[in-house]
Amino acid sequence: MRIVLDPILDLLAVGAELISAPDLPEPLCEDPEDDKFLACALAGKSRHIVSGDRHLLKISGCRGVTILSPRAFVETYLS
Repeated sequence: MRIVLDPILDLLAVGAELISAPDLPEPLCEDPEDDKFLACALAGKSRHIVSGDRHLLKISGCRGVTILSPRAFVETYLS
């Protein structure tokens, strides 16, 4: 199955909101560089992060944020 990303990227460009997020008080990911994505999701009150990053996927559900692989996101929300 080939996924065409242009419509998804167009939707993101129209509906995107820039968020300034403070650092998390303590590291949550095995890779501390990935904590910024969780911090941004929390600051923006997002329920989901779409990422293929294995460190982020491991902490799915942390603080109420579900991390979905791009494929899981497409299958769950766009199929």
